[in-house]
Amino acid sequence: MSDVNKVVLAYSGGLDTSVIVRWLQDNYQCEVVTFTADIGQGEEVEPARAKAKALGVQEIYIDDLREEFVRDFVFPMFRANTLYEGEYLLGTSIARPLIAKRLIEIANETGADAISHGATGKGNDQVRFELGAYALKPGIKVIAPWREWNMTSRETLMAYCKERDIPVDFSSAKKKSPYSMDANLLHISYEGGILEDPWAEAEEDMWRWSVSPETAPDAPTYIELDYQHGDIVAIDGQAMSPATVLETLNKVGGANGIGRDDIVENRYVGMKSRGCYETPGGTIMLKAHRAIESLTLDREVAHLKDELMPRYANMIYNGYWWSPERRMLQAAIDSSQQVVNGKVRLKLYKGNVIVAGRQSADSLFDESIATFEEDAGAYDQKDAEGFIKLNALRMRIAANKGRSPL
Repeated sequence: MSDVNKVVLAYSGGLDTSVIVRWLQDNYQCEVVTFTADIGQGEEVEPARAKAKALGVQEIYIDDLREEFVRDFVFPMFRANTLYEGEYLLGTSIARPLIAKRLIEIANETGADAISHGATGKGNDQVRFELGAYALKPGIKVIAPWREWNMTSRETLMAYCKERDIPVDFSSAKKKSPYSMDANLLHISYEGGILEDPWAEAEEDMWRWSVSPETAPDAPTYIELDYQHGDIVAIDGQAMSPATVLETLNKVGGANGIGRDDIVENRYVGMKSRGCYETPGGTIMLKAHRAIESLTLDREVAHLKDELMPRYANMIYNGYWWSPERRMLQAAIDSSQQVVNGKVRLKLYKGNVIVAGRQSADSLFDESIATFEEDAGAYDQKDAEGFIKLNALRMRIAANKGRSPL
């Protein structure tokens, strides 16, 4: 007899998680609660309710988490100008701690003693889901079917469905995209298929959110973003919620061929993986945020943030959003953002995000000092002589001791 009485499953309504529902019922003789999150994946989530009911599920959660996702996860990440390995905007990674949080909340609400997910044993998501779950509920049991069962392909999953009369649309399952895709308000990712050959160029018809830069409009699009404390609060003067900001930037960015990326990344479990990503809104946000920070942040604060960013990015990529070290760094990052206020004007053109202007009441740019024209004594150029000699002192001493670099 299984020691699991009730399990909360992260449920998409697709082939894999539909199989998991029945597999959990058969192998653990437990009640299954399904949880489906709307985080802006662009597909209807309500049909998951009917699919879960057809599988005998009594407790079904379908939650609209779009605002929470952008406000509490995406925006804080972008305050750090976060990039993993210099390229990846972490679209999949940043959604996982929110899903883990909600799984644990539902487990507490329903009295479940386990959670389950459909992540495979080869990927990063198993780590992200489970690290988050253990951080939030240390004693929770996690069931990861892909690490337990012997099914290894879509064909074996469909055979399991036929054997057990699991209601799955086999025609749509067979017509499924050749790519493994993950989408939310921040991005859509593509893996598998021809992308498993790093030399093969991605097919043009694979991309769903953006036009190619070659076919983007010949005239640029200008937009203005208003910032408060490091977050975008308005576009072209119109106040917007966090989710609406990202939805709007995705549309205008995708229409101008912005946000495509093709990466070979290092997974936390040890292997290299090739993936393609569309992140139009995020690409715009990163460029604009760095622009407003360039005007408002102290030099050493900005440089320290840049030094810390790769560590912060690794924490998110590897699943440590709920860790004490990430929360400590977030407090420092958020403190720096109190002065990151103002406006950035951008020109979007054929895949490019070009800064066309920036202004802020908190600007540290002093035209009277920076000017190439007459500065009326605001800056004494003679001061530079002593500054240079003092900074050269250690090198001059070393050279006098015969330690010349030549």
